[in-house]
Amino acid sequence: MHIPISKTILSKKDITEVTKCLKSGWLVQGPKVKELEIQWSNFTKAKFSLAVTSCTTAMYLCLKALGFQKGDEAIVPAFTWISTANVVEQLGGKVIFCDIDLNSFNLNVSEIEKKITKKTKFILPVHLFGLSADMDPIVKIAKDRNLIIVEDAACGFGSFYKNKHVGTFGEVGCFSLHPRKSITTGEGGIITTNNKDLAEKISVLRDHGAVTTDLQRHSGPKPFVLSDHIECGFNARMTDIQGALGYSQISRAKDILKERRFIAEKYYKHLNTLKWLDMPFKHKEYVHSFQSFPCLYKPKEINIDSILYINRKRNNWMETLNNDGISTRPATHAVHTLSYYSKKYNLKPKDFFNSWAASLCSISFPLFNGMKKNEIEYVANRITEHKI
Repeated sequence: MHIPISKTILSKKDITEVTKCLKSGWLVQGPKVKELEIQWSNFTKAKFSLAVTSCTTAMYLCLKALGFQKGDEAIVPAFTWISTANVVEQLGGKVIFCDIDLNSFNLNVSEIEKKITKKTKFILPVHLFGLSADMDPIVKIAKDRNLIIVEDAACGFGSFYKNKHVGTFGEVGCFSLHPRKSITTGEGGIITTNNKDLAEKISVLRDHGAVTTDLQRHSGPKPFVLSDHIECGFNARMTDIQGALGYSQISRAKDILKERRFIAEKYYKHLNTLKWLDMPFKHKEYVHSFQSFPCLYKPKEINIDSILYINRKRNNWMETLNNDGISTRPATHAVHTLSYYSKKYNLKPKDFFNSWAASLCSISFPLFNGMKKNEIEYVANRITEHKI
């Protein structure tokens, strides 16, 4: 038996919608992308949704549209996918890393205020693995200190905080449609905002700076008249092929999310007696979407003296599971330990200890739509058989 960490399941409708798009002859950003954007807004309750090429592109465009300037500082969790920090660097800014809470893997809100300087302009909270960051205190800090919130909701589709969908707390939210996400278009991203002017600016920036999209122009009375370009923009347009796939998938979003939560609950039930494994954080005011199932491996207390021992033991266990046909991964990386950032900012792993610990001591288990009962039980049994 081989059980991957993730698997993309395409329905007959998915394939039919993509095939219809191919046969239509309209392959670039067009009607299917528009339908996906409408359905995304309907689900998240954001007033505006804009499809782009990736979540990384989404964050870059949002920071650009919000006036990010060279030398500006942005607070970024040290434990996240690297693109959260990279977009700040690409715009000539300075990344200010902030440590995480080891229970939730999200920003430790008590550390944020300590990181703010006169040059701090943005906070980039990440809703990691489908669990919302603690947004009330983040919103309060941003309001009190006149900071702009750009939510990295790459993993956040279907995630709620106090009955409100993530990606709708700040000025903008940025979602990923990568194959490891609940809804996928292969590669792709979605931007959400409630600000009409900002939505219009981002729409222009993603399309070479054009004020009129191809769909608007070709659907209008004078398709032969080219658009004016009012910004120095980019080509960040999603194709209609991707839009067709995303539109088909989001039409069954509730079922997709229900199944992921069902699988997660099976893990909770099977593994809840293991004192050495902390499963994903749960709270009544949070609705988890379980983009993945990251756990914290604790055969002994995690501290500066034990962390490398635990890491070696975890890696050996991951190799054993791999030999048993079970794919696992570290939850993600501690960005401040990666060569580019550690060298540029002269950072040591222990500078953000919880993030380092999360990177070295976390383990994500398989969770994907279409995962069979015997696969869930096989994984759970192999976990419980582990000798610490």
